[in-house]
Amino acid sequence: MERKIQFKVFKFNPSIEVTPTWRVYEVEVDRGTTVLDALLKIKEEQDPSLAIRYSCRQAICGSCGMMINGKQRLACFTRVLELNSKIIYVEPLSNYPIIRDLVTDFSELFSKERSVKPYIIRDDVEEMSNPTGMYLQKPDELLSYLQFADCIECGLCSSACPTVSTDRLFLSPMVLNKAYRFSADSRDSGLVHRLPVIDSEHGCWRCHFAAACSSVCPKGVDPAKSIQLLKRMITSTNIFKKSRKRIVEISSRPHVTLSFP
Repeated sequence: MERKIQFKVFKFNPSIEVTPTWRVYEVEVDRGTTVLDALLKIKEEQDPSLAIRYSCRQAICGSCGMMINGKQRLACFTRVLELNSKIIYVEPLSNYPIIRDLVTDFSELFSKERSVKPYIIRDDVEEMSNPTGMYLQKPDELLSYLQFADCIECGLCSSACPTVSTDRLFLSPMVLNKAYRFSADSRDSGLVHRLPVIDSEHGCWRCHFAAACSSVCPKGVDPAKSIQLLKRMITSTNIFKKSRKRIVEISSRPHVTLSFP
């Protein structure tokens, strides 16, 4: 059976408007209707000016992230009646600049992502440029990072993160998760190249483990965990480097010859 549900939708065009407004729409939904379905119905039948970003409709592309009843969710993955609410509040993700209505700007987030070099880095440059075969990997090596490779870059974690809301330069959970995913890959040797960014004032140490990022992740990636593992990886690397440097210093000292009467 279909039911009428009221949607209160955030409307704001920064290029021509000073303050945002809320528009109220009524939509008939059934048990299979998602929030994205309802918003597209509003756009088609009631308000053609409504701006929405979406693509796959299967919770794979991560394009339709937004605040639904105060929580970060994917609109295509959220069924209206499962919210158990007569009024559905829909607004853009927090912690991002608003482009228009429900569409936010991810430019800064993707710029931070590029800074951590989210790809395999190896010392054998010639082999990478002219590969002669596959880089083999054991099943247990794959399992060590597989969970963290499922990120769809929807940005929900960064919207929920309290550190991102207070420190705009913080790399964000999504970016740090990417850094760990590749640094933990047995085929990668690029941690040393990522250290200047992730082991910095606005890097992984700004995370206070609120775990809000993991609670909203639609794919179960658990970026809060990957950030803690990244901290451990950095600490272990730095301790090893310092120990090795100390050994080199001691071994390079001139030998003292003792003479006895």
